[in-house]
Amino acid sequence: MKKKIIIVGVAILAIIIFMGGMYFYGLTSVSKNSEKVTFNIERGTSTKEVINNLYNAKLIKSKISSLVYVKLHKDIIIQAGSYELDRKFSTREIFDHLKNGKVIDDSISITFLEGKRVIDYIKQITEKFPFTEEEILTVLSDQDYLKELINKYDFIDESILNKDIYYSLEGYLFPDTYTFSKSSSIKDILAKMLAKSEEVLDNYSAAIKASGFNVHEILTISSIIENETMMKEDRSIVSQVIRKRLDLKMSLGMDVTAYYGVKKALSEDLTTSDLNAVNAYNTRNTSFLGLPVGPICNPSEDSLKAALNPSNDNYIYFYADKDGKLHFAKTSAEFQELIRKYS
Repeated sequence: MKKKIIIVGVAILAIIIFMGGMYFYGLTSVSKNSEKVTFNIERGTSTKEVINNLYNAKLIKSKISSLVYVKLHKDIIIQAGSYELDRKFSTREIFDHLKNGKVIDDSISITFLEGKRVIDYIKQITEKFPFTEEEILTVLSDQDYLKELINKYDFIDESILNKDIYYSLEGYLFPDTYTFSKSSSIKDILAKMLAKSEEVLDNYSAAIKASGFNVHEILTISSIIENETMMKEDRSIVSQVIRKRLDLKMSLGMDVTAYYGVKKALSEDLTTSDLNAVNAYNTRNTSFLGLPVGPICNPSEDSLKAALNPSNDNYIYFYADKDGKLHFAKTSAEFQELIRKYS
């Protein structure tokens, strides 16, 4: 009996030594030669998924050893980011990098200005990322993707699916400075901008409901205000003019919608043909009643506030002088006088 106990004890000890050896062997480096690898960890990735990805990337020898190592070292909290790892690193060295957040600085910062169009934002993105304008436009016109957005965000509805809209997310991409990862996809970039729009619009949800307009219409009004005004103090008055003209069932007569309708920059000149063009945006065409089919730029929060808070004036017309200052009129006669005075 004593002999059997010794044999069992020796066997157990051998197994423990073997398992221990396998454990420590599994923690050694995959290669003796230096071979750098960029390894990405997305937010929300579990430890088990990270270990599996490390193994698939041939950065660790054993998934089991690595999992045990992490379990034994409770201080290891893996941080998201992009890391430059080396196949000559041991498992301990790899997890030191992941734990301490020794990430590669792969951030890309882009400032998207208010009043600019989606096409302007697309050009900025192509300057920083390896995407073409055509690739981004393909995503923006993907009906399945747009329907996913409608289902995901409360502030987006089927208005963006209108076939007459030039760029489906025009007006929905909040102007701000964003920091993206170099590995961001087109949808990742759009998602970050839409999340910011959602955050801003949530602050005005009650006011939008009380306005009598839906979000798409408010963004459209905001975009017109943004492009028509240079002075902050003029925005609420232009908002009032828009509301007044809609109530009177008059054409809005806004030059900025004509520019957008013929896809001209605001710095260009409009021809008579441009002003009379028939499209889903051009409110300068006197037969056009109501709002354009969608926003004509991506407006600022100030213009959004103005769209929701029109002044208490009773103006119907306005005219810009050479310095961009707007002058307002309540009658056609007053408007003609403004033209004579400031043209």
